[in-house]
Amino acid sequence: MTASPPPADPSGSSPSAEGQVPEAAPVAQELAAARVRYRTERDRRMPTGPGRRYTRLTGEFGYWDEDPYAPPEKTRQPLRDSVEAVVIGGGFGGLLAAARLRQQGVGPVRVIEKGSDFGGTWYWNRYPGIHCDIESYVYLPLLEETGTVPGWKYAPGEEIRQHARAVGRTFDLYRDACFRTQVTALRWDEETAVWTVSTDRGDRVRARYVVSATGTLSEPRLPAIEGIETFRGHTFHTSRWDYAYTGGDANGDLTGLRDKRVGVIGTGATALQCVPHLGASAHQLYVFQRTPSSVDVRANRRTDPRWAAGLAPGWHRRRRDNFLTLVTGGSVEEDLVADGWTGTARLQQKLIASDAYRDLPDGVREETEELADLAKMNEIRARVTEIVQDPATAGLLQPWYRYMCKRPGFSDTYLQTFNRPNVHLVDTADTQGVERFTERAVVVGGVEYEVDCLVFATGFAVGVSGLASGLFPAYGRGGTTLTEAWEEGPRTLHGLTTHGFPNLFQLGSLQNAASVNFLHVLDEQATHVAEIVAAARKRGARYVEPTREAQDAWVATIEEKAADQHAFQAECTPGYYNNEGMPRRRANGYGDGPVAFHRLLREWREGTGMDEVLVHAE
Repeated sequence: MTASPPPADPSGSSPSAEGQVPEAAPVAQELAAARVRYRTERDRRMPTGPGRRYTRLTGEFGYWDEDPYAPPEKTRQPLRDSVEAVVIGGGFGGLLAAARLRQQGVGPVRVIEKGSDFGGTWYWNRYPGIHCDIESYVYLPLLEETGTVPGWKYAPGEEIRQHARAVGRTFDLYRDACFRTQVTALRWDEETAVWTVSTDRGDRVRARYVVSATGTLSEPRLPAIEGIETFRGHTFHTSRWDYAYTGGDANGDLTGLRDKRVGVIGTGATALQCVPHLGASAHQLYVFQRTPSSVDVRANRRTDPRWAAGLAPGWHRRRRDNFLTLVTGGSVEEDLVADGWTGTARLQQKLIASDAYRDLPDGVREETEELADLAKMNEIRARVTEIVQDPATAGLLQPWYRYMCKRPGFSDTYLQTFNRPNVHLVDTADTQGVERFTERAVVVGGVEYEVDCLVFATGFAVGVSGLASGLFPAYGRGGTTLTEAWEEGPRTLHGLTTHGFPNLFQLGSLQNAASVNFLHVLDEQATHVAEIVAAARKRGARYVEPTREAQDAWVATIEEKAADQHAFQAECTPGYYNNEGMPRRRANGYGDGPVAFHRLLREWREGTGMDEVLVHAE
């Protein structure tokens, strides 16, 4: 194992083996030293030029976007038909929207999906070691509806993909689905009160209702680094893993890499899972790291069949609600999940705001959170030094930032991989990432690291998919596009509907409430949309649409409730949570959190909400 030496501790104190100031130091001194170190590590990574840029898998990089899992192409004639609802996106958001609509008797429902099957992220991501990092008993939706109990506490990717397919079968969604198809435009017809959905296959599908569920992290990205187009070795993105080159499968044993020098760019959640398999198989592995992830204990295990057999009806909702309440700062009688997420609930308030802890004065609340944060990060840094044998490498792998500056990571094999003699950690912090590529090498700090293969574990572009980005234009009433209607900022009711765009819904995180278990949030949104559609059908409504007044009132509520996390994110190292070191001034979510938001939606449905604002009868 080789690594460049870590920077000196700028606090001036003498760190212990765990990377902490001596235990005898007063708490105030320890906090002050940590703040200085955090600021220094952030500044090392802050862009000196225009900032880290990324490119999508299109244009000259379009070949990276090919579907390696698709069966032979079957030609079909363009569709010219009508359905009651079109759902855009075949991931779990789209599956939830379609399933909840089907439960309300809506049909036909056509799901339009880019991939060759259902699954979304879990269709594309099949890299070695892939698992969910949220407990599968709360992460996977529609478990009781499909009669499923996951086989692992944290399910492997293939089990999750097969569950997506099971949802499609259970709700008869395959019958009308269009795979290997992308929506190119939506156009509202005022006279007939239907949408025309156009696709890249020449389809023109008429639908009374359209639900966009394309996800906020669905477009793979590559770092726009000088020379990326000149590299002549083998390359692929982790969401398009090339097993024809590496050999093996999602369980590892990548025999094709035994004589290969492999480079990995990116050290987030994906890398935590695939790097151990690359390290075990490659002749030499170079891990190019700008910022280390925090890596806590995973402790995955198989599901106890006796526990599964004893589950009573309603167990899935109870467990999901229990988890959501805990991670947003609420209290319950028993922590049913009891893992790294529920154990760090207070720290998560820095990313997912809620109405918890508001009984404390701001100063007391912030100090309490910061002390808890420091204790947790000290624990994570100590774990690195306990596991990684080389002190220089351990220093580089220690995360020096607040807990929710980056998505927390969990692994029982990632840190151990750096004890292998064939695995090399390359620090890129001082150059804010990889400098450039040559035909055969990755250049960092003027040093060329020759590799045969480059694996891009660089994640997904944030917010460039679907309606909100204009990736496919939606022409509403009067031919106005959604991007034109939102020229001065998004304007929605509950984040799901917009005035001027009747019968059009979008699932996501915009102007509503989020959670680390995003599928639970999407299920609540899908249920809400299906309930609205059911009410419209029952009352013979021509269309549903928020009034301008209701929409304006919700935007004002968001502005009032949105948490101010700018100061916290400005102190974080650059990443997608803080827009690469340039955090936005204000969040656009419901600041009281998901528990309060879901209660608000239920009360709105049970009250006069649909009468007063949404349902417009003939």
